Amino acid sequence: MGFLKKLWRARRSRAAVQPLPSGSMMVNLDGTIGATTVPATYPRRLLQEVGNGVLSLFREARAAQLPLTEVSLYFGSLHVTARELRTGVLIYFAPQTGENPHPAQTP
Repeated sequence: MGFLKKLWRARRSRAAVQPLPSGSMMVNLDGTIGATTVPATYPRRLLQEVGNGVLSLFREARAAQLPLTEVSLYFGSLHVTARELRTGVLIYFAPQTGENPHPAQTP
């Protein structure tokens, strides 16, 4: 979960407001971003930190012998879903809006 702290700490250090990422990205086992549908205007460095954090999460789960293949994180207005694959991880970013609320917020 440390990558989320880094993501928001990096945002606090800048005065500019950025939109939340939207799209998906594929990260190989070395931590390299292979493909992404996240707009190019979003800082690649932050995407790289998220990718490395998710890879670390799956490695730690494997080391602890926890059968984890998918994780969903709801962080404020951002929903992050990650799936472990043989070749790396696939990460989805979905900003939560009024039309697309968190499942717990629906009536």
